[in-house]
Amino acid sequence: MAENPNTEGCTHDCSTCGADCPSKSAGGNAKESFLEKPNQMANIKKVVAVVSGKGGVGKSLITSMLAILTARNGQNAAVLDADVTGPSIPKIFGASGEITGNEFGMFPLESAGGVRLMSVNFLLEDPAQPVVWRGPVIAGAVKQFWTDVCWGDVDYMYVDMPPGTGDVPLTVFQSLPVDGIIIVTSPQDLVSMIVEKAVNMAKLMNIPILGIIENYSYFVCPDCGKRHNIYGESKVEQTAGEAGIELLAKLPIDPELARLCDSGKLEFMENHYLDEAFGRICEKLEG
Repeated sequence: MAENPNTEGCTHDCSTCGADCPSKSAGGNAKESFLEKPNQMANIKKVVAVVSGKGGVGKSLITSMLAILTARNGQNAAVLDADVTGPSIPKIFGASGEITGNEFGMFPLESAGGVRLMSVNFLLEDPAQPVVWRGPVIAGAVKQFWTDVCWGDVDYMYVDMPPGTGDVPLTVFQSLPVDGIIIVTSPQDLVSMIVEKAVNMAKLMNIPILGIIENYSYFVCPDCGKRHNIYGESKVEQTAGEAGIELLAKLPIDPELARLCDSGKLEFMENHYLDEAFGRICEKLEG
């Protein structure tokens, strides 16, 4: 369906807009008018988008760890893998298999620890096959993961977003009732600019920012116990302060986490890096 030209550059806040578009003339909020109904066999209470301004900062790792902590807390957890061209979630959870379904839609796969998963890799004959699709097609596939998947009862759904502020993030923020976003970053200097872009997009879409998690913050020598800042001194406290958002956690470079991810056994993690952050996220969402 062709996009209405009046919606170009839309901020989704009808109260400050002078354009004459269908959403405004209908008397509703523009953001709400774009929301897609979830599958009729889905009852999803909270949706959290995990974002990053650039690739390679460990966004999928953070998404997976939060979902694992949710399941360990006795709640129903799900991960919607919106990073269609670079899906890492199946590998991290060691999940594979054929997607089945019925007249109501597709069924997500379930990890060993009970986390429900949906990723484009589950739909490909060969998981190594590249997804060479244009942006609108990718965005449409992500939307279908919301509308066409029988998720069942889910307390917390985590959406693993692709890096940047392109088609897919816009689709997710418009189409899904996102309750908050978590920004994942790393210690490099350029990160402050990248974080600022993510913050500004969240504000533009009127979505609460739950906080920042910094990955690769430091490395602890296993021999002497000394902490080393491999990527330089972190500036995340300053960046978070300037943006007016909370620093939730700083994760070290941990070879054990890398080993568990590579072997598809992250659910066996024994660290407590995100325990406090997970508690703060739950407080904000339920508060």
